[in-house]
Amino acid sequence: MNNVALTVLPETMLLTTENSSKEEQHVAGIKGEEQNPDQDSNKKLSNTNLVLTSLVAGAMAGALAKTVIAPLDRTKINFQISNRNFSSREAIRFLVNSHRRDGFISLWRGNSATMARIVPYAAIQFSAHEQWKRILEVDKPGEKPSPWLRMIAGSLAGVTSQSLTYPLDLARARMAVTDRLRYKSIVTVFVKIWKDEGPKTLYKGYTPTILGVIPYAGISFFTYETLKKRHADLTNEKPNAIERLIFRAVAGLFGQSSSYPLDIRRRMQTTSVIFGALPRH
Repeated sequence: MNNVALTVLPETMLLTTENSSKEEQHVAGIKGEEQNPDQDSNKKLSNTNLVLTSLVAGAMAGALAKTVIAPLDRTKINFQISNRNFSSREAIRFLVNSHRRDGFISLWRGNSATMARIVPYAAIQFSAHEQWKRILEVDKPGEKPSPWLRMIAGSLAGVTSQSLTYPLDLARARMAVTDRLRYKSIVTVFVKIWKDEGPKTLYKGYTPTILGVIPYAGISFFTYETLKKRHADLTNEKPNAIERLIFRAVAGLFGQSSSYPLDIRRRMQTTSVIFGALPRH
């Protein structure tokens, strides 16, 4: 859900694979790739190969995307859990102050926890989406694709991946909003949470997270697939790398906007032990 950047960049990375190997056209693009102009290419990959390809490509794409935007992601989390009003000037000031106080590398503080989470998260999400599409028969040959089934498949993929990796997301948020002396590593985060707050804390904020993932993933998939299909109808060609990037950016914008209030609530819950009780609204 805070993964707006994640859902933007990976597709371009997968498209490179598509361009270099037409045998893998089905998995080019992220999170539930197309079966409309490309339905025939799906048959070239067995279900096992499709799972493995989605896992590897998703993990690599997610890791690259999150590493690139890590400083901005850390800035976002800090504004979400504070009472400060966001502005571009304040965001730049936060980055500059972090650099001056803790050094350039501090801008990537918590990125190790992000990688520990995003690699399995992206891999599971992309693979799960393909499997949910297969189970729900989203793209049955000879039938018009159902956008609603695609939305449901996307939401289920988001719920599946988020549920399996949620403790890692909590650890990432803790590392992003604390100084380096409090949590030296992701292992330290889990050890301290387990001892001081109890194992149930590892899933604190889970409910608003899932409630946010459902519209976020569903709307993101729906928007991306709709734009891609519209492009195919107009041009009779598959979108290139830049077009996919634009489509996913728009999809991420709509998806993130739909779930942003719940994302803020989740961040406040996962960091409330550090900064005190949640404010009343």
